[in-house]
Amino acid sequence: MHSSLSPFFNAKGVAVLGASTNPKKLSYGIVENLLINGYQGEVYPVNPKADQILGKKAYASIADVPDPVELAVVVLPVTVIMETMQAIGERGIKTVVIITGGFKELGPEGAEIENSVKKLAQDYGMRVVGPNCVGTLDVRTGLNSTFIKGVPPAGPIAFISQSGAICGGVIDLIINSKIGFSHFASLGNEMDVTETDMLEYFAEDDDVKVIAMYVEGIQDGQRFMKVAREVSKKKPIVFLKAGKNDAGAKAVSSHTGSLAGSYAAYQAALKQSGVIEVENINQLFNLAWALGSQPLPKGKRVALTTNAGGAAALAADSLDFNEFTLAKIAPEIQTRLREKLNPSAQVSNPVDMLGSVSPEDYLWSLGNLDQDEGVDVLMPILVPQSLVDTVGVAKAWVEFGQTTQKTLLTCLMGERSTGESEQILNTNKVPVYKFPDLAGPVLKGMWSYKEVLERPTFEEVSYSLADSDEVEKARQAIGQRKVIGEYESRLLLNAYGIPNVPGDLVNNSEAAEKIAEMIGYPVVLKIVAEGLIHKSDAGGIILNLHNAEELRVAYSKLIKRINKTEPEAKILGAMVEKMAPKGFEVIVGMRRDATFGALMMFGMGGTMVELIKDIQFKVAPLSVSDIKEMVADTTAGRLLNGYRGGTVGDFEALYEVIAQLSHLAMVHPEIQEIEINPLVVYPEGQGVLAIDSRMILS
Repeated sequence: MHSSLSPFFNAKGVAVLGASTNPKKLSYGIVENLLINGYQGEVYPVNPKADQILGKKAYASIADVPDPVELAVVVLPVTVIMETMQAIGERGIKTVVIITGGFKELGPEGAEIENSVKKLAQDYGMRVVGPNCVGTLDVRTGLNSTFIKGVPPAGPIAFISQSGAICGGVIDLIINSKIGFSHFASLGNEMDVTETDMLEYFAEDDDVKVIAMYVEGIQDGQRFMKVAREVSKKKPIVFLKAGKNDAGAKAVSSHTGSLAGSYAAYQAALKQSGVIEVENINQLFNLAWALGSQPLPKGKRVALTTNAGGAAALAADSLDFNEFTLAKIAPEIQTRLREKLNPSAQVSNPVDMLGSVSPEDYLWSLGNLDQDEGVDVLMPILVPQSLVDTVGVAKAWVEFGQTTQKTLLTCLMGERSTGESEQILNTNKVPVYKFPDLAGPVLKGMWSYKEVLERPTFEEVSYSLADSDEVEKARQAIGQRKVIGEYESRLLLNAYGIPNVPGDLVNNSEAAEKIAEMIGYPVVLKIVAEGLIHKSDAGGIILNLHNAEELRVAYSKLIKRINKTEPEAKILGAMVEKMAPKGFEVIVGMRRDATFGALMMFGMGGTMVELIKDIQFKVAPLSVSDIKEMVADTTAGRLLNGYRGGTVGDFEALYEVIAQLSHLAMVHPEIQEIEINPLVVYPEGQGVLAIDSRMILS
């Protein structure tokens, strides 16, 4: 376990700097939380103007605080933060929570202060949570450095949040439902301790069964992926990303000072790392609780028991949308159900026991369905009615839950009359939802984690080393330019073993004829000009030139056209290329993401790529399974795989190009974008050809 973080949850003594005698102050609430939640360590309020706070002796300075003290909680103005941290460092305290705001979330001036504090903390070897945070909480030890009112029951979920407000809202949301948590960690600006540090820490805590995360921005994407890959094999990570669009990203920047990477990169990175992404707060904790309290489903067949057909229909729709199905109930099980249920009850699936259902009816139905080998998941639903013993039904579900080995999710529709029943279920680790359609996303998430556990250990795909002489040739051709067209791009692609269509750059029609004779007609003529990237849009490509005369005329026409339509472009000449045989056009590329690095791209290629948007992303470095999955998850990949009797493409050659391009991107961090469009894929065993390409450098 990363012991440097342990005092945030297990400190022998806690000093609260800026502790107030005023019950309306946050610092008063922190001292109070440390005293009322079962914390057994020493609590030291630090306030030079107070003798005692909440019955605890107050100290004039941190230097006066006696041992043992392992954690300092700072609730003082940002104007005195440097001298405060200096005093904490001299006192020898190595772990600090800075509740105070006013740092990088406010802009450059605050960022400068934060950097100074970070440097000072590093000099003293201190680990810091915050600033601009709510603090940390260990439900088991009672160490609560937050000012949040209330503590949920102890349980299997550790929650990491970059937002203090979200952390407080979650506690308020779930505290009465009896969903169990082990830890809360509000990280704020993450000056020092990051979400990845906490992820590593909780991975080694045996009491933590599930890690739930609310994240606005990740500082080191590559490190996060490495850690998450390892942790997700031990315990599930459930992840909610805020700032998915431009508006959201702007809000994040003003909130915590985080730089949000592109959402596409996050989606790819999370999936590759075995992290289960959810869409909202409800899903975050619905899924986390199910993963922490129930076995994973062995299959996707669900049996519903209900007292209301409409509720069951909503559940069935949600299950279907999330790729689960209603189980076919075995005839002998249906016969048994009829023995005790209302003669008018439906005993197929859903098992509709009608409005006046009893706890015994549920227990009987669930017990028999549990014996059906064709059922993987059991989901009882109850719509409370005046004649139904809701508490009794909840107890029956709990009784059944103690005997079954299958996944059990439940639904109590409503709120006013279901509170006690909900608490009974959650206390006994039986997840319960207010609406039947909430179970579908939960089951999908549980299945996703089942697939994570079955996934092979990450191993980077093999690749061929570049030809150093060819790389240098490409560098010389590129020079100081930032926007690189096809000619220079193909030189670098060639160096990495990526096949290009035969051809070369010329600056007059005579040279064009020589190249054409060498590679053979028919040929293509493409303009090469600085500042002109999309050649086809500018009329900069002429196809199907079959002889020297056609080539001469085309060359002259091409130069005149571009001079007229693109007067700002600096014409360097034209590419003469072999007219490539027809094949299946795809796009392969890379965009440098600020958070995760090289984001690889694959999809349907050609001139319609932006309209079709058949694109999948993966973060490099890639594994073999990453590459195969990226291709398979596109329409292009399915068409290449012989859709409806079509020709199967050369997947091995395609995979090799993606592997080599990812290697190129990792070796050359100065490249911000690479695009090969189209890359033509030929039938199995016939290879691929890069027809056009471009790069953008930093």
